[in-house]
Amino acid sequence: MPQGDYIELHRKRHGYRPDFFERKRKKEAREVHKRSQIAQKSLGIKGKMFAKKRYAEKALMKKTLKMHEESSSRGKAEDDVNEGAVPAYLLDRENSTRAKVLSNTIKQKRKEKAGKWEVPLPKVRPVAEDEMFRVVRSGKRKTKQWKRMVTKVTFVGPGFTRKPPKYERFIRPSGLRFNKAHVTHPELKCTFNLEIIGVKKNPNGPMYTSLGVVTKGTIIEVNVSELGLVTPAGKVVWGKYAQVTNNPENDGCINAVLLV
Repeated sequence: MPQGDYIELHRKRHGYRPDFFERKRKKEAREVHKRSQIAQKSLGIKGKMFAKKRYAEKALMKKTLKMHEESSSRGKAEDDVNEGAVPAYLLDRENSTRAKVLSNTIKQKRKEKAGKWEVPLPKVRPVAEDEMFRVVRSGKRKTKQWKRMVTKVTFVGPGFTRKPPKYERFIRPSGLRFNKAHVTHPELKCTFNLEIIGVKKNPNGPMYTSLGVVTKGTIIEVNVSELGLVTPAGKVVWGKYAQVTNNPENDGCINAVLLV
C-alpha cells in the first residue's frame, strides 16, 4: 500500500473524528496570527523572501477581486487629428474613453470558475450535528456507538449501492432519498419538476456535501435540458445550479430557485 493511503482508507471505513472540522477551523483561524508573527520576527534574507511571497499572494488576490468588479474602465483614446483649431488649455489633455471591462459571458464564466455566485438566500441557519445525525446502536457491542443515521433529505446517484453494514458509518434512509426537485425560473416565473444531477455545496460543511445532504440553502445541480435553454454559441444547456429555498425534511419535497 502506498504511504499515506491508510488515512483515506480509515476515513472511508470509520469517518472523521467528531471534532475534526472544528479543529481544522480553529487551525485556519490561528494561521493568520501565526503568519503575522513570522512576518514581524523574520529578519534578513528570510524576511525578504517571506515579504516577497506575501506581496505576490496579495497582488493575485487583488487581481481576482478586480476581475469580478462590474465597473467601467477608462482607456486612452486613439490620437486622431482634430480638424480645426484646439484651445491652448486642451492641447496637453489626453482624451479618455469608457469601456466595459468584460462582456457578460466572460464574466459569467469567470464567476463560475471562482465559485462566486449571488444566491437568493445568502445566509441560512446552521444545522447542528445532533440535529443532522441520530446515533444508531446496533449489534451486540452497544458501547461502540459509531454509526449515524442521517435525519435530513439526501441525494444519491442512480448507480448507488449501500456499503456492507460492517463498514457503513452513515446510513441514509431510502425514504429520505430524493432525485427530483421543483425548480422555479426567476425570470420566466414558472416552476418545473427537474431531475437532480448532484449536490454542489451544502452551507453546513464539506462533509454534508459529500454525503449529499439537502438542507435549506444548499446549491444543487439540476438537469435543465427539457427547458430548451441555449448558450450564446447555440449549444443546449444541460446542467444548471439552483438553491434550495425550503426545508425538504418538513415539506416532503425540494423547492429551489434557478441561479441565472
